[in-house]
Amino acid sequence: QVRLDESGGGLAQPGGSLTLSCAASGRIISIGDMGWYRQAPGSQRELVATLSTDGTRNYADSVKGRFIIGRGDAKNTVYLQMNSLKPEDTAVYYCYSKWANYYNDHGEIVAVGEQSGGQGTQVTVSS
Repeated sequence: QVRLDESGGGLAQPGGSLTLSCAASGRIISIGDMGWYRQAPGSQRELVATLSTDGTRNYADSVKGRFIIGRGDAKNTVYLQMNSLKPEDTAVYYCYSKWANYYNDHGEIVAVGEQSGGQGTQVTVSS
């Protein structure tokens, strides 16, 4: 199976910065677009940023100009650099992948659709 693990959350002051990382693990053959969702208490899940396999980046209007999504140095990793943080950025951030192909324990190729990290990483912006 494919597993997505997020890290890098924490507490930041308004105007500060944090960088989140996501690593996809497993016997991955190929993986599709990756990105980040966030969900604040009492709010709907919001798509924050996506990075397509062709390198196209898309951002929610609420984070444009402040957040940057990119590929990490390791294979199948993506980061989210968050600058000029605001209290309204406070949420649990989840990494996702649009699709993936991987080898299962029997050596068979398995195709899966969208997956997201199970735990997420908490980002709190507060003075």
